[in-house]
Amino acid sequence: MYSRFRQPLANCCAAALALGLAACSVGPDYVRPTTANPEAFKEAGQWQAASTAEPQADEKWWRFFGDPVLDGLEEQVAVDNQNLKAAEAQYRAARAALEGARSGFFPTLTGAAARTRGTATTGTVTSSAETMYSISAALNWEIDVWGRIRRSVESAGASAAASAGDLAAARLSTQATLAQTYMQLRAAEAQLALYRKTVADYGRFLELTRHRLAAGVASPLDVAQAETQLGSAEVQAADAENLRAQLEHATAVLVGKAPAEFSLPAGSGLPAVPAAPRLVPSTLLENRPDIAAAERRAAAANAQIGVAKAAWFPVLDLTGNIGYRNNALAGLISAPNRVWSFGPTLAMTLLDFGARSAAVEQAGAGYDQAVANYRQTVLTAFQEVEDNLSAARLLEVEDAAQARSLAAARRSREIAENQYKAGVNSALNVVTAQTAELGAEANSISIASRRLQAAVQLLKNAGGRVAVIEPR
Repeated sequence: MYSRFRQPLANCCAAALALGLAACSVGPDYVRPTTANPEAFKEAGQWQAASTAEPQADEKWWRFFGDPVLDGLEEQVAVDNQNLKAAEAQYRAARAALEGARSGFFPTLTGAAARTRGTATTGTVTSSAETMYSISAALNWEIDVWGRIRRSVESAGASAAASAGDLAAARLSTQATLAQTYMQLRAAEAQLALYRKTVADYGRFLELTRHRLAAGVASPLDVAQAETQLGSAEVQAADAENLRAQLEHATAVLVGKAPAEFSLPAGSGLPAVPAAPRLVPSTLLENRPDIAAAERRAAAANAQIGVAKAAWFPVLDLTGNIGYRNNALAGLISAPNRVWSFGPTLAMTLLDFGARSAAVEQAGAGYDQAVANYRQTVLTAFQEVEDNLSAARLLEVEDAAQARSLAAARRSREIAENQYKAGVNSALNVVTAQTAELGAEANSISIASRRLQAAVQLLKNAGGRVAVIEPR
């Protein structure tokens, strides 16, 4: 039945394929922008340089802290965190946009059925109203001679890859936020335990001072000072308990639960601080998902320049129609009622008063912006690593100095208390020594927490794929 137009259709399709294969893509081909890439990190200090043969890196970087509770929470956050679900949905939308762009390579086929009633006028004669039935199929195929569709697909593919990087960055950021929140919670627990122990110790000292007042060897001022110190410790204990509760609520939200449905049992203390990760600038650029996303956005913006430039060239479409028309529904689909058409269409904009030039300029500016954002992302990544390498090194020094200070404060308090009991020292000296010891111990917990925070941040800065090494 289709013998009369089958051969012309085949010839046109063959010509279209030949044109597509020979087509060129207007616009610049993408070249990855250059960035500053130092040979080594300035603050690497005592840490060993990475070798060229890297050991297999562990994506579950939080396991370096050796805390099973943290491991379980991190597994939950990857599944139930709502921000990650939103990022994952955004990635799926980008993938769908890519598939939509790819569909432009193929023809579009539409179908229609109609029943119309009307009149026709020939000269001065108007025919009587009649009913017309029709059924048809139409094919439209844009031949991508100038690469507009290819550049669109290229841009959509780069955008999808950028969205994948955004998803990975969001996952890494959420994992790091959970780890930092968990470390802060355990530090708050340690502070709470310290203040509760201090309240008990200060309570015993207050009772001792009251007994000494009753015996006539202490003054009311000594009792007032002991009461003031005890009250201050009780306030600090309440603050630490409140902080611990709020951090538990934050942890619940991170793992996708309402605070009322989540409870975290008290731990046995702060996790151990792992060694610094093994990394060099080149591996940093490879591992960081935010850097990869920024680079892919530059590629997408570059492809948009080609899309804009393609508007200067004519659009070649192949269109075809086949159908049946008759004034009676019966026998509609029969050879005498068949109508068809097939042929190319060439169309282009002749005058747009600068719209295409503006579009090309806008696309070029978008590319320049994406390149600047990419380079800034790289610079920020290097800064973050340097900051936390410095923090990891200097907080270790600070921790050792604080340990010596705490030992001295503890000896000072013991001496002051013994002298007070022997009646050769005042209560004020004891209170001063106790306050110094409490401050030193609280500072030790704070420094340990900060070291853990820096370790988490450094592991995140390295892109979450690192091998941890020991210092020299």
